[in-house]
Amino acid sequence: MLERLFYPCLVISFCMSVLLVFMWVESSNEYNGFDWVIFIGTGLWFFWSIVLLSFLGILAAYTSLLLVLGFLLLWEGIELYLHWCHKILILLVIVICSFFFWILFTYWKDRWLTLGLSLQVFAPYIHLSSIAMMVILSWPLAFYLIHLEEEARIRRFQMTCNESKRNKRCNVLTKLRALQVAIGLPFFLILLCLYLLPLGNFSPCVQEKDKLAPKPDFFGHRGAPMLGPENTIMSFEKAVEHGAYGLESDVHISYDHVPFLMHDSDLRRTTNIKEVLPNASLTHPSLFDWDFLSTLNAGKWFSHIKPFFGMKPLSEADRERAGNQKIPKLTELLELAQKEKKFVIFDLNSPAPSHSLRALYVHHVVSIILDSQIEQRLIFWLPDFEREYVKKKAPGFQQVGRLFSVERLTRENITRINVDYKNLFYNGMREYRAANISINLYLVNEPWLFSLAWCSRIPSVTTDNIQVLNEMTQPSYFMVSWLSHSYLIAFLVTLKIGFFFNWRIIALQCCVGFLYTTM
Repeated sequence: MLERLFYPCLVISFCMSVLLVFMWVESSNEYNGFDWVIFIGTGLWFFWSIVLLSFLGILAAYTSLLLVLGFLLLWEGIELYLHWCHKILILLVIVICSFFFWILFTYWKDRWLTLGLSLQVFAPYIHLSSIAMMVILSWPLAFYLIHLEEEARIRRFQMTCNESKRNKRCNVLTKLRALQVAIGLPFFLILLCLYLLPLGNFSPCVQEKDKLAPKPDFFGHRGAPMLGPENTIMSFEKAVEHGAYGLESDVHISYDHVPFLMHDSDLRRTTNIKEVLPNASLTHPSLFDWDFLSTLNAGKWFSHIKPFFGMKPLSEADRERAGNQKIPKLTELLELAQKEKKFVIFDLNSPAPSHSLRALYVHHVVSIILDSQIEQRLIFWLPDFEREYVKKKAPGFQQVGRLFSVERLTRENITRINVDYKNLFYNGMREYRAANISINLYLVNEPWLFSLAWCSRIPSVTTDNIQVLNEMTQPSYFMVSWLSHSYLIAFLVTLKIGFFFNWRIIALQCCVGFLYTTM
């Protein structure tokens, strides 16, 4: 009896580990952000996301193998006796998976949103695969039900007039009929659900080809960080080469009031400050003078540490160029944008509390932008603070909001929003479109996610992966609507032609078995 308690434990561990693997695979768009978070805590840059994926894959493979072996043993009528090591490991898998689920539900709830979005793209294909699998399973299922029917017939003809023997054989016959129903009826119910599923399933990538929206424009996230060190002139030039519509960056202000490009709240990850001034590696960037910042190397790290898993190696010329990159000023980015007629959008980081511009840094940055002589229409102003001042000082700036209500956006005369893709899709886009509000999604790196944005008629996205997404000529996993409506008919025809006799037998046994068990 104790051994049988591990049957459900094995099934539970299998389900939990497979679900975690599936969730993490579908969250591949977030791998770089996950690695960055771990770096902030440990100070060590590594592909932690891939380590976690490998670990979860091992758990899923282990539980899958045990489950298959256990199923085969039970199929042959052999009891499953697990070694005590396997019992401990199964319980350990459940504990580990429970811990990860707790982390997900507590701190990373948005990972579930990503999983739900991926199903909008992959659901039609998963659906087709499931029906194909059910068709394949129909053969062994039909043969097994035929075997049960033959055994039931033999026992029926062997019935004698002896009352006790007759009752005993009737009980066996009833059990056989019940087994037929227990096997055949769930199969039919699952298949029926699969056939009815398209009625309630919505995928933006299932539509008429002539109704497909234009391809979204690209904002290069810190330039093209898979082709050059992020937030460097090389990276932004690479983004321009690959057709960027705009350039996205992050701005800090040095201690002597020079706006420069840097994302992190310290200089460890993207400069050589540990070599130059190791004791100050954790100091906020705004507490350094520009004379010192301009001497730091901002590209050598890129030649030694790949920031993205699977990125292509650099050419010798690009490797040498990357190794010589410096921290750029904001004005250098503005010059490039003006020359190439590209839009600029940036996050503006507030200086440290002891900084002399702590209360006036927005005014200072706006003044620097206006002095650069860049066309005001090329600036997408994203920071929310002191927006009214910015509107008066630079009326030509295009004001960009966050995921505010339509009423607030209308009141503040904002016609464009920059939002996290997860929050937008689940909050809905209908109201924003009705109000003629343009939408930019961040951060979109995976082709399937870009395809979802494309099919959803999103005007622009911010991406690290511009070199790949720019080469796409149509959405991945795109399915024309006539195919989505007709594949059900095609499968029904296939079933009728190829499996006609099997289905007749299964249907007959289910009906007859049901009648026998209810009599």
